[in-house]
Amino acid sequence: MDRTPAPIFRRQRAAPPSSALPSSSPSFGTPAHPLKPFTVNIPKAAILPIILPSATLRPLAFRTFTKKHSLTLTSSALQELAAFIGRHCGSGWREEGLAERVLEEVARSWKGRNGGVIVEGTSKELHDILKTLEGNMSGGKIVAAGKGLPRGDSMLDIRDGDAINTRLGLRPPGPAREDSNVSFGISGLGVDGDAQDEDEDTNDPRAWLTVINAFEQPRLIYNVGKKHFERETAKPSLLPPASHKTIVFRNRYHVIHQRLLRSEAFQASSVASSRQRTMPHSLSNQQSLKITPIANMLGRHGSNHMLLGQLVILPTGRLAVSDLTGTIALDLTRAVVIPEDSAWFCPGMMVLVDGVYEEEEESVGTGLSGSSGVGGTLGGKFQGFFIGQPPCEKRQATLGISGPEGAGHDHTIGGGFGWIDFLGVGSERAVGAKMRRIERRLMHQPLSQDTPDQGGGGGGGRRRIVLIGELNLDQPRALQAVRKILALYAAEAEGSAPLSFVLAGNFTQHAVMARGGSGGSIEYKEYFDALASALSDFPSLLQSSTFVFVPGDNDGWISSFAAGAAAPLPRKPVPDMFTSRIRRAFATANAEAKHQQSSVQGSAIWTSNPSRMTLFGPNHELVIFRDDTSARLRRTCVTLKRKPAAAAAAPSDASDSQTAADAMDVDADADVDVDVNADNNAAAPQAPIAEDVRSAQKLVKTVLDQGYLAPFRQTIRPVHWDYASAMHLYPLPTAMALIDTSAPAFCITYEGCHVMNPSSVLVPGRKGVCRWIEYEVGRLGRIRESTL
Repeated sequence: MDRTPAPIFRRQRAAPPSSALPSSSPSFGTPAHPLKPFTVNIPKAAILPIILPSATLRPLAFRTFTKKHSLTLTSSALQELAAFIGRHCGSGWREEGLAERVLEEVARSWKGRNGGVIVEGTSKELHDILKTLEGNMSGGKIVAAGKGLPRGDSMLDIRDGDAINTRLGLRPPGPAREDSNVSFGISGLGVDGDAQDEDEDTNDPRAWLTVINAFEQPRLIYNVGKKHFERETAKPSLLPPASHKTIVFRNRYHVIHQRLLRSEAFQASSVASSRQRTMPHSLSNQQSLKITPIANMLGRHGSNHMLLGQLVILPTGRLAVSDLTGTIALDLTRAVVIPEDSAWFCPGMMVLVDGVYEEEEESVGTGLSGSSGVGGTLGGKFQGFFIGQPPCEKRQATLGISGPEGAGHDHTIGGGFGWIDFLGVGSERAVGAKMRRIERRLMHQPLSQDTPDQGGGGGGGRRRIVLIGELNLDQPRALQAVRKILALYAAEAEGSAPLSFVLAGNFTQHAVMARGGSGGSIEYKEYFDALASALSDFPSLLQSSTFVFVPGDNDGWISSFAAGAAAPLPRKPVPDMFTSRIRRAFATANAEAKHQQSSVQGSAIWTSNPSRMTLFGPNHELVIFRDDTSARLRRTCVTLKRKPAAAAAAPSDASDSQTAADAMDVDADADVDVDVNADNNAAAPQAPIAEDVRSAQKLVKTVLDQGYLAPFRQTIRPVHWDYASAMHLYPLPTAMALIDTSAPAFCITYEGCHVMNPSSVLVPGRKGVCRWIEYEVGRLGRIRESTL
């Protein structure tokens, strides 16, 4: 490697003492051997700055940023780049190709920093890139550390590659290593991907497993003007100003509205001269639908409209629908659900209502004559004939991914939000291809029968996540159920333990910390000490798996004053003072491991409710949410028109259930899969009846179509306003663990999202039977049962 100092330092260095000939001019350090080639690099003449108009640079910037890198330059960013190129490249910016190289480097560095699709001139990232670039330019050309920058490599990747990768979560923690591809000038974007993957420090897939706390998740707000998600920079608070409540509603509305406009049903044809529309039988059969703002219905008595808004209750007790422009009373006495009986409708939800506007003399809900105008409650009412949930959007369409569902695909399509880092683990367009290569290497190797998997997965065993439902530690049989489940997995072949075990609360049947003289926090800690004793009996699982604990409403500290009532979401994990014995059990198991096959030790993670687990960056996302959503939907739902009595009296069979599933577009693999072990001496469970399957489908469709984990009024299910972005299900996760004890256990796939509900670990009404779900990452989950 050339270690020649910069010219400014070589001119001040005297001749080496080993020279036999004296210098001809010691005062100026003339070389001792003047007959040799003069090796001192004479710096080039300084660049004469010019004023480069942004309009002159626009064609070149458009080719580089938009056509080549799929980025959008704002006018302010173009002005910043034009000023920078004119100042550092001078008059040779076009003839010598200096500007093209600068623009290429800025675009690569912007994508490396995951700056998003729109390049803003006022962004701190762009200023940092230009500042770093300025320090590595000489004579209008880009150099790095005194050498020419290898073609195809971003300068920021060479200088700060490890820091960027650590920030994006691209590599597990470990000793830093030098990338050998930099010295050869090989691009790190494609050619060297496989080589980099093979040099990773660990082969354990758990190194790529990340548990994201809801309070640490990036807070994103949808910008309507830019049609882009922006990160909220203000510091969050648990007691924010009242205006933040409005922001929560506006953000929910904007996310669903832009999702609808991307749907084919809401894209108007450019050929049709006028919209011809009759009363439909199904919202899915309508073409070129159009959403009317509520304020635009003023003075249009008897006209037909489709509204998108939130169901609210007026002070008079009447039901109404509200959007960003106003509110109008809603009459749903003749409304039909589309599809029939497919979802719940509760105040607080975003709905699509199709009907007719009818004016009245007095404004409903205000008592004022006439209409109150834009921003208030409109006079009259909206007679709804059809009501439905806003259609869901698949994860592939949101992120702009091509290829079949569930398959590894390295190609992307235009559109979508592929450059957005929703969870802080890297965006799909930035790290998705690399993560898929690592996944194929670690998780898809064939597992031989003689050689156990060396922490790398291979077979389906290593890619499993075990979901254990509500675990009431104050029930003695609950600890027996945990021991039974762990014993089954501890008896499997070495190296094939599941990736993770998820244990959900409530960890006590009642809010123990709010019951006064019953023991309080001391009794609460003793329950976790008993769980630590049970976990200590299986050191092999503690060494090779990650245990995740999700709290419920009865868990501390919030239950000490909520007394088990609905606490604001998201809620913080169980405090460390109650779980110290469990952490000590993991530390002891890891210390006793003599032949550690994996460089990643087992751990216990106490996370928030809800929380997210990601495997291999954005490739696999599992949402974990503990809430009795089904019971809350039944209590607060709006009563709508039902089928005629003759149709309701008809017996329901498997064909009727399948018809309902097709209407909801539930995948064919949505059937509940029950696996009863051979040692189960109890009576075989009966096949789930059609009503249970239908209620599970109804629950899943409601939650995923809303794209929000708590689509209720604040009085029913409060949410911390500044952390409401953690409740969004956009883009749809690859899987979701909706732990709901008020609903039957199920495994259902809807729009590519696999939703699972293990319910309670102790099966109600069946003594001595425990139940859990075994989820194979990227595939399906199955319900398993065993006797205690």
